[in-house]
Parts: sequence; structure tokens; C-alpha cells
Amino acid sequence: MPARTPLPTTLTGRHVRLEPLATTHLDDLFAAGGGDEEVWRWQGAPAPRTREELAAKLAPLLAAGARGESVPFAVVHRASGRAVGWTTYMDIAPADERLEIGWTWYGRAYWRSAVNTESKLLLLGHAFEELGMGRVQLKTDHLNHRSQAAIARLGARREGVLRRHRRRPDGTWRDSVYFSLLVREWPAAKERLTARLGDFEQDG
Repeated sequence: MPARTPLPTTLTGRHVRLEPLATTHLDDLFAAGGGDEEVWRWQGAPAPRTREELAAKLAPLLAAGARGESVPFAVVHRASGRAVGWTTYMDIAPADERLEIGWTWYGRAYWRSAVNTESKLLLLGHAFEELGMGRVQLKTDHLNHRSQAAIARLGARREGVLRRHRRRPDGTWRDSVYFSLLVREWPAAKERLTARLGDFEQDG
């Protein structure tokens, strides 16, 4: 039996809640990352300087979700109740039991916090344990070393590089580094992520 197609849903942890992304999150999202070039450096477009510019970035993501091509989530920081970023299930292929987690960003104030660890724990757990996926992939710019290190810490395996894969806004060409996690690798990865989340909670 093929995996099930992901649908908009809410995934709740101790630190974050992933809920269907909507225009109602726009003010929070702009407060979290609007105008921050470092946050948007690897997103394939300049940082939004106004609420309207962020709305223009949000619109195609919501449209793709409405067409069933992706499932975008707002990442809500539970302690504050505010959306602090977004993340997406994309490249969804239930017949092949695979999907990608991508187009992810968080406000800089939430870097090196429990937010990314718990978000990935929720997304991967839902993909493998509830949707029946056999493979989850992630990719990033070959120059984005921070992202590559974060993906590796999830327990994902670096598979290779697609050269000259995508044009950046400045006209230069990006190589994309691909990682994946397979269902048989998920129990060990889940254990590591859960332990890492516990470390954040002790530090807090």
C-alpha cells in the first residue's frame, strides 16, 4: 500500500505548534523575520522589507498548498503564541513513499533553540509514523554550511550534490546538497533528536 498524501494538520510539541500556514500569520512572520537579510539569505530572494513584500512570498506557497502540491506550516512558538517562521512538506510522491521538508526559515531570535529540533521531530515523526513514508529528503545551498550542519545533526545522510542546480537572485548558480533519512533509520534519529530536545530543556 502506498503512503498517504499529507493533508493540512496541526502538530503540537512542548515548544512549537505546527499549524496550517495562513495569511493570518503574516504580521507575526514579518515581526520575526521581515527585513533580516541573514534570515532570507538562502531563500532564493531578497529579504522582504515590507509586510506587502512578505505577503507576495507567502501567496505562491499558499496557492501551491491549495492545489495539493505542498503542505505549508506556520511554526508557532508556544510560549509566546506567535508564528516565528514557516516550513513545508513538498515534492510529495505517495506512490514512491517519499516527500521533502523544505522552504524552512525561522526568525533569528529562535536560531540555536529548541524550535528547529522539535519542528523536525514533529515533521519527521508524522511523515514516517502516520503517513507511511519511506524516505524524507532535505536539500540546501552548498554554501549554506550552517544548514548543512543542522541537517546532518538530524541524522540525515548526505547523498550528493546537484551541480548548477538553481540560479540565485544575484545571477550566480547554486549547487544543491541533498540529504535523506529513510524509515529504517528513523528510530535511531528519533532517539537522538529527543535527547537533543532534552538538552535544550535542561539548558532552559
